[in-house]
Amino acid sequence: MGQPVVHFEVIGRDPERLRSYYGDLFGWEFDTSSPVSEAVSEPMNYGFVGGNTTGDGIGIPGGVGGGADYDGHTIFYVGVPDVEAALQRAESLGGTRRMGPAQAPTGLVIGHFTDPEGHLIGVAGTA
Repeated sequence: MGQPVVHFEVIGRDPERLRSYYGDLFGWEFDTSSPVSEAVSEPMNYGFVGGNTTGDGIGIPGGVGGGADYDGHTIFYVGVPDVEAALQRAESLGGTRRMGPAQAPTGLVIGHFTDPEGHLIGVAGTA
């Protein structure tokens, strides 16, 4: 099996409004108490979606955040053993590194790249 999608994000200039929208639309509840990398969102303005997986494990964890100085986008993250190596591989195949590796306060390391057609993709791991 290939590497799995492990997280998604919706980032925008008004994260509170986005959380309200997605909460009303899908019944999502958000926890904004956990820190994330400032490369991703303003401090304490990132809401992790709570309860979006079933008892059978169906669903992908995610979050909604950003702030006034963050470009709006949606992104999914693929779990990788080495973020720097994954970014280098993406570049060698025609992608473009956009961010990272950047370490979150929790120790998670993330990176962003665009594929050859400009789609933003994330990678996440511990190294």
